[in-house]
Formats: sequence, structure tokens, C-alpha cells
Amino acid sequence: MTNIVTQIADKVRPVGVSTNYGDPVEVGDQTLIPVSVGWFGFGGGGDDQNGGGGGGGATLPVGAYVRRPGKDLEFEPNLISLMVVCIPVIWVTGTVLRKLIRVLKK
Repeated sequence: MTNIVTQIADKVRPVGVSTNYGDPVEVGDQTLIPVSVGWFGFGGGGDDQNGGGGGGGATLPVGAYVRRPGKDLEFEPNLISLMVVCIPVIWVTGTVLRKLIRVLKK
């Protein structure tokens, strides 16, 4: 029996991040095209008969393209996702700057 992890690896592309576009949705007179970023990974090991494997993935809705009557297609970001991403970045930047200033004062 072939190793199951090898079979899965042949069918799934390598680990990475990709942009996903959903099917257009009509809401009133507007057309929405949802956009998300997804990533996944998997791994495993062992003999053909005794082995293990696992994997996981996540997706983050980043916004939607919106087409309104008489207007061009516009991208509207998902503000909650934007805050979820920006808050840790701002915290890390502040921490690094604080430590850098302390080092430069010495």
C-alpha cells in the first residue's frame, strides 16, 4: 500500500498563500465578488504501515469587489480583518522601536 501522505502530496499543491475569489453575488442593484486569502500545509512521516500525518489551513476574508450601477468596480476592504492584521503589526513595531531607543540611548 502506497504511503497516504505521498498520495495527498501528489494531489495538493505545495504549501503557500493564495488569493481566492468567490462567486459573484447580487445584492439589490450591486454585484459583490468576495475576496479572501487562504493558506494551508500538511506533513507526515513514517513507514508505509506505521506512519502519521496531519494538516491544516486557514482563510481570511479581506474584502470584496463591488460593482454599483454607473460606477467602476471598486475594492472595499473588510475592516475587521484589517484590524486583526494591523494590531499585532503595530504592537511589534512599537516594541521594536522602544527597545531600539533604549539601546541607542546607552
